[in-house]
Amino acid sequence: MSSPDTPTPAARLRGLLAEPGCRTMPCCFDALSARLVEQAGFPLSFMSGFAVSAARAALPDTGLLSVTEMLDQGRSICDAVSIPVIGDGDTGHGNAVNVHRTVAQFARAGFAGIMIEDQVAPKRCGHTGVREVVDRTEAERRIRAAVAARDAGTDLVIVARTDARSALEAAAGPERALAEAIDRLKAFADLGADVLFLEAPRSEAEMERCCRAVPGLHMVNMLEDGITPLLPPARLADLGYRLAAYPLTLLACAVHAMQVALAQLASGQTPRYRVSFEQVREIVGFDAYDALLSSYEAPRSE
Repeated sequence: MSSPDTPTPAARLRGLLAEPGCRTMPCCFDALSARLVEQAGFPLSFMSGFAVSAARAALPDTGLLSVTEMLDQGRSICDAVSIPVIGDGDTGHGNAVNVHRTVAQFARAGFAGIMIEDQVAPKRCGHTGVREVVDRTEAERRIRAAVAARDAGTDLVIVARTDARSALEAAAGPERALAEAIDRLKAFADLGADVLFLEAPRSEAEMERCCRAVPGLHMVNMLEDGITPLLPPARLADLGYRLAAYPLTLLACAVHAMQVALAQLASGQTPRYRVSFEQVREIVGFDAYDALLSSYEAPRSE
């Protein structure tokens, strides 16, 4: 059990968010990827819903996983690391009461924060053609419920996301869609959200406009081959961002490495580019396990 003086995951995350600059946040999808993020020296991570759907069930990010499955994955991730992890709460998995309960469940699972978005359920990845968001009243209701759960004693950082920029473009045009997205973020900030997240801006100009128009802490997705321009952390900081999430970098690299290894095995080769068996043992903690096991051995009598 942790000491009462030990900062909570949310408190540690708030400490990181209080520091200047833009934090690079590689996204994890299971306990092993989360541990690798921590061992690489990154001070935080994000459990990507897209990556979890792919790794856990080989399914697209279209709301197919239940909140129970996400929590199960999240508990494994949070148990494996000491760095704060933000969880993908999708739409909150129902109405405002569901949102409130989802926030509480994510806190009990060990997360430092949770992201809640305004898409119509079932949601989908923001870079694969979002078609619909709930009206602003319902979007605000979700964030109000998340903030209420936090203020009632659930210690989580609330990340409020809008997909209005993509969902409303076809009907309203890019300018009005972006304006609505900005208005939603302003409302989320007024309701008490800790971090603001406009998904899938199309240009640096849109990114800067959003950060300048809405005071607060902003997060951005840096998805390779996605809709948003890929920019270095220093430039993102200049634009006004505090967090830069890389949602699929680890998953995409892992898939490539496995495909290469499988092709080499199929041709009768032993894959060349791999970590050693000893490194794998070290990453998963065999030495720590053996040391702990030895500590429980009964002392020998003289």
